[in-house]
Amino acid sequence: MEVEIVASLTGLAGLAIGLATGLAVRVSERAQRTAVTTASVGTLPPGVASVLSVLRSSAVVVDSEDRVLRASSAARAFGLVSGDRLVVDEVLAMARLVRRDGEIRETEIQVGPTGARSRADGRWFAVRVAPLGSHGLVLVLAEDLTEMHRTEAIRRDFVANVSHELKTPVGALSLLAETVEGAADDPDAVRRFAGRMQYESVRLTNLVQDLMTLSRVQGDEPLPALNPVDLDEVMAEALDRCQIKASSKDIDLASGGEDGLQVRADHELLVTALRNLVDNAVAYSPENTRVVVSTRKSDEWHVEINVTDQGIGIPHGEIERIFERFYRVDPARSRQTGGTGLGLAIVKHVTSKHGGDVTVWSKEGHGSTFTIRLPLLDTPRRPGASAARTVGKAQENTAREATP
Repeated sequence: MEVEIVASLTGLAGLAIGLATGLAVRVSERAQRTAVTTASVGTLPPGVASVLSVLRSSAVVVDSEDRVLRASSAARAFGLVSGDRLVVDEVLAMARLVRRDGEIRETEIQVGPTGARSRADGRWFAVRVAPLGSHGLVLVLAEDLTEMHRTEAIRRDFVANVSHELKTPVGALSLLAETVEGAADDPDAVRRFAGRMQYESVRLTNLVQDLMTLSRVQGDEPLPALNPVDLDEVMAEALDRCQIKASSKDIDLASGGEDGLQVRADHELLVTALRNLVDNAVAYSPENTRVVVSTRKSDEWHVEINVTDQGIGIPHGEIERIFERFYRVDPARSRQTGGTGLGLAIVKHVTSKHGGDVTVWSKEGHGSTFTIRLPLLDTPRRPGASAARTVGKAQENTAREATP
């Protein structure tokens, strides 16, 4: 009897041990599977994080449940990722397709505003999506193409604008030549048409000259060795070049300010920039008014050249764009003045090349004041000089004081 009891207890003990062992094995297997799943879903394969950290492109790693495991700061800043989610539907759809079939996909997308101004305000990316490992991870790389698109758009606009501006005088010259040929027996008509041909040829020459000047100053290459330049001489030469145009409208050109101020500059470029400002002032001022050019030290490092007119002024909403190439506030009126549409762009780039900037105060019906600000001779340049900004009440007060 005792032997049977011992045998039964031994059997029960063995059964309990077996059950405990089986349970332990199951728990261990479940823990291992959980650990593997967690590792595959919540972490990156070894070495991937280090590789992603040195990539120039915006990088995003997405797991099998479309959660973002890792995203570069650029990807978040550009609006590709928010929290732990890809927020660009097109990219998310590509990631799911790549996870499903394992094929690498590429496309070009735009992120940002949509509608009429989307090309100007949105950002463009070249996106490449590829599988990463064997646990459903997907790698998204996005290369920012915004600057390339912007440059290409500027190039297209520039070519279109140049073609349009060249077409007008060239077409006029061709038509006038035919007219002169047909009016050979009428000396008065020949003289009249010849004068018109001369006007169009001057307009064409000015456009070509402005294009050459703009090409010289808008690049990243520094100007050749600069020399000390006396601003009194620059003002006198710029006013002299505009005198005939001003006299035809009975506009008085005057100069003033501090004498003897000097800057380190390219003399001809500085005269060209100032002449463009005076030309604009004359062109957009009514007859029997006054244009004043003055100089003054704004502080111990800088000098300002102010060009003040009593003209029609510039609408507030247009001030930010007037320094763009070929931009015209009133295209019809601008072409009547004979301008090329490049004058203010040249002013902006010339001043920037000399370590300065150009600002403008204007009010419709009350005239405008353009201010070129440059480093004084033998003073260190301050880094980060901008190339065309608008100013507020402080500049307005200065302009009012300079207004005759």
